Amino acid sequence: MRHIYLLSLGILLTLTESTATDCPKGHEIFRGKCVDEDECKSEPPICGENATCNNTIGSYYCLCQEGFTPTHNFTQVDGIKCQDINECVNQSIDCGPNAKCENSEGGYFCTCETGYFSSNGNKTFIDRQGIQCIDRDECTDPSICGINATCHNTPGNFYCICAAGFRLKSGETNFTNLHESCMSVCDIDKSICGEGGVCHNSKDGHECVCRSGFTNYGHKQMKCTELKCNTFISESKASQASPELTKLVSLMTNSCLVLTESESVRKEHFKQVDGERFLEAFLSALDGLLQSGFQGDKHKVSAMFNIVESMLKLIGPLLSESQTKKSSSKTEVELLVKWGKSPPEGDFNISSGHTQFTSNWYTATGNTYLGFTTAALLSYKGLEESLNGYFNHLETQKKQTFKINSKVVTATVSNTETDKLQKPVNFTFSHLEKTKEAHCVFWDPKLEGGAWSKEGCTRVKSSDVQTVCSCTHLSSFAVLMALYDIGDVYELTLITWVGLPLSLVCLLICIITFYLVRSIQSTRNTIHLHLCISLFIAYFVFLVGIARTENEVGCAVVAGVLHYFFLASFCWMCLEGVQLFRMVVLVFNTTLRPIYMIAAGYGVPAVIVAISATVNPSGYGTQGYCWLNIQDGFIWSFYGPVCAIIFVNVLFFLITIWKLAEKFSSLNPDLNNLRKIKAFTVTAIAQLCVLGIMWVFGCFQFSKDTLAMSYIFTILSSLQGVLMFIMHCWLSKQVRDEYAKFLSSICTPQKSKYSEFSSNQTSKSQGSKSVQNTGESHI
Repeated sequence: MRHIYLLSLGILLTLTESTATDCPKGHEIFRGKCVDEDECKSEPPICGENATCNNTIGSYYCLCQEGFTPTHNFTQVDGIKCQDINECVNQSIDCGPNAKCENSEGGYFCTCETGYFSSNGNKTFIDRQGIQCIDRDECTDPSICGINATCHNTPGNFYCICAAGFRLKSGETNFTNLHESCMSVCDIDKSICGEGGVCHNSKDGHECVCRSGFTNYGHKQMKCTELKCNTFISESKASQASPELTKLVSLMTNSCLVLTESESVRKEHFKQVDGERFLEAFLSALDGLLQSGFQGDKHKVSAMFNIVESMLKLIGPLLSESQTKKSSSKTEVELLVKWGKSPPEGDFNISSGHTQFTSNWYTATGNTYLGFTTAALLSYKGLEESLNGYFNHLETQKKQTFKINSKVVTATVSNTETDKLQKPVNFTFSHLEKTKEAHCVFWDPKLEGGAWSKEGCTRVKSSDVQTVCSCTHLSSFAVLMALYDIGDVYELTLITWVGLPLSLVCLLICIITFYLVRSIQSTRNTIHLHLCISLFIAYFVFLVGIARTENEVGCAVVAGVLHYFFLASFCWMCLEGVQLFRMVVLVFNTTLRPIYMIAAGYGVPAVIVAISATVNPSGYGTQGYCWLNIQDGFIWSFYGPVCAIIFVNVLFFLITIWKLAEKFSSLNPDLNNLRKIKAFTVTAIAQLCVLGIMWVFGCFQFSKDTLAMSYIFTILSSLQGVLMFIMHCWLSKQVRDEYAKFLSSICTPQKSKYSEFSSNQTSKSQGSKSVQNTGESHI
């Protein structure tokens, strides 16, 4: 029975089990019934991390927490995991100015940037709460930068600046690293004031106190450099032989001594230092020296150039402006000065007096930088005329001489080692006269006291109007042009020695004729007489003394005599033009008084020669001939008055011709008198043309390839007397008649009585005509 019961119970359990397996999904059998299964209680969580499980009848769903994605429902079957949302990137979170957004798991928060704090005092906040980030003033802590430094607050930060005269070991003066501290520049750099200075701290920074013999030119933070005033003092003693140099050297010496005095005295002086006024005083003293001239003293020229170089170096650091230009009656100067902790870089260009000086600041500074660098170019006005010489150390071709064809300049820089520069400097000179043949030279005081030299200077390029020179040293420079002396050409010498004696004979005949023949005596005859006398003396002196150069004084006298009598001949020709003008224009008192003619004919040349000899006595006589010096422009003391006289003469001749034309066209012209005046005028113009053209050719015979000019000049000058004889004697019928009577009286002495009577009668007749018609002959 018991077995039957157990069998029944087993069958019942089997039936019950079969019924539970039929519960729908999401349910489970609980006490024989199907009930909802809560999947959210499973371990591990069925939805994973950062998700919330929500159970439903027979199922469930997962939902990501706030701040995670995705935002829709899902189940484990979907294989989805919740990921954090970066609100700082994917959403428009605005934390405000000077704040930044920081993402967190499931959210975000705002923090102020470094150097700012929030207005609510909390470190974090979220947007849209009205919280702002305010700048934190780090400088409220007085010890934040340490001693000898000041704190400067900036938005969100700060920095420290070392006080004047202090800096970091690295050399910087600004810092934010609080582990660094400011130290005195006197302790960091022991050489900051140079060998001749002592460094002290002051309220404005460090200050260099220079010892005696050293200077920093009034700039207290600049290195002290040595000034050797003993050199200037020795030059001052040497210049005592030349009073003109005394003022210039004294100015330089006194300025040097002031700069190198003790510190207490120097401070007093530098209260009144004015570099511009110092420069003006120097230029004024230099003008006085240039005005007095050098009288051929090359040692004086060398001393002047040396002083100018020293003074420009001395004045440069005292100037307040970086560029200074000044000019005076005799000079023009431009100075550049650069200040700074480090040497200047790049090129510079200075122009003064039609000359340019080009170099670079490295060359101007040199190997030692003193805290400044200077460069200067000084141009002399008219000095080229005084230095037209001293070419004996230049190599020349045969029959070649030189002439300065540019302004003379002095160039200097603060670099003390300029005898041999690593990089050459360039000068661009404008020519005074157009020429293609140019030579670059400098003044070398070592050549027997001073002379022009080409050493170290080369010509880079040249045109008709300018030349570019490159030099490996600094000094005083110029450009030369070549002149070519025609030399002793045999043909020219033959023409001179044949033509001049012939001219002298003809002039002597003219003088005798004008003086003795009474029938032609008149004002115009007197003018011709003195014209021939002037030409006769001039050509006679020329013939016997032009080449006597062995005696300098005698040669100068010969040149002066030639200067005087050639000018006198032009003055007498001018008087002839005046006389013809008076004969045509004036009706009465047409003659000139002899005393006035003598004063004009001989007095005016005397005044010109006296002034020329006073201004430049060395202009009379040269090494090759006894005439006026051509190279220094002294020849214009002759050509200038000659040009003026020719101009005046031409003016008178034009008026005379104009008046003659009016009288010829009048109703009752005096044809006989007018024809005579016309003939006189033609003769005078021809005479002026011959003599004037001769000297025009003479002016152009000192250049290369001008031998033809020399031939024309020599022929015209040699035959001047012959031409005078032909125009005023041979072509005059009255003079020819007198010559015939004179020759007749010599050849037929038995008829001398009759000839004498005839001559007297003729003389009376001619004398009567002379009173009426001025007694002039006609061609």
